[in-house]
Amino acid sequence: MYITSTPIRVRYAETDQMDVVYHGNYAQYFEVARAESIRSLGFTYKDMEAAGVIMPIVELQCKFLRPAHYDDLLSVKTTLRELPVNHRIEFHQEVFNEAGKLLTVGHVVLYFLNATTREKTVMPEQLRQRLEPFFNGNA
Repeated sequence: MYITSTPIRVRYAETDQMDVVYHGNYAQYFEVARAESIRSLGFTYKDMEAAGVIMPIVELQCKFLRPAHYDDLLSVKTTLRELPVNHRIEFHQEVFNEAGKLLTVGHVVLYFLNATTREKTVMPEQLRQRLEPFFNGNA
């Protein structure tokens, strides 16, 4: 299992008239945390694109438990429970406030696609090599 945590400070523009984070912003928080999760492996989305692979989102689920507010420091926990064996990768994500209270849970499914043909492909080998130690007990 591969787990990372990414801090995100809520900006004023991300809140709505009810003084809470607008629900659509959680998709961006999840995206930032996924990108940083991959970056912490020494690999980036830019590297993936250079390898000819793109990762569109095909499913996004989010459950809101408690609101976040302007200037809250959030922690987005990103978990990869399984090493992908085909074109599909699923990230589980949780958003916590500074007090450690769980605010939001969700998961995001992305596909690895060939950037030219848009056909399903497998995870780039460089990324697989960086993730494997977390799934075979060597991390």
